[in-house]
Amino acid sequence: MSLMKRNPTQELSFWNREFPSFRGLQSLQNDMNRIFDDYFRGDNLVNDSFFSRDWNPAVDIVENNDNYILKAELPGMNKDDVKITLENNLLTIRGEKKNEYAKKEGSYHRVERSYGSFERTFTIPGSIKSNDIDAQYNNGILTLTLPKAEEAKPKMIDVKVK
Repeated sequence: MSLMKRNPTQELSFWNREFPSFRGLQSLQNDMNRIFDDYFRGDNLVNDSFFSRDWNPAVDIVENNDNYILKAELPGMNKDDVKITLENNLLTIRGEKKNEYAKKEGSYHRVERSYGSFERTFTIPGSIKSNDIDAQYNNGILTLTLPKAEEAKPKMIDVKVK
């Protein structure tokens, strides 16, 4: 016994032959399937506000004994396109990756790169020496080093046994 792969297009051919108006519905279903498949796969060519996704850069935050270190992926951006603020232990990174497709230079066959404004806010769990924060931008990676204030650093306490 051999298994046959299901072919939904072939199954619908009867309906297309017998009911010509069904072709319009089938075409609509194919278009909707393509839009949703492309959207969830990241192949979004539709740029209106309903279908466009917000762009949020990927961020890693690591804590060691002396610092909180945040790394954000910001490919294709300039350091002047990014603003960083720290207020009441809330670190906010905001910026805008410019849409180079707005220039309409030719017809695009595929658009996968994201663009637009973003804002990410993170709660820093301890006190920070705000005057000593270091920000570096290199090869599309923003690295923030936030030194912990003395009261935020872990302290060793010797327990005396009597």
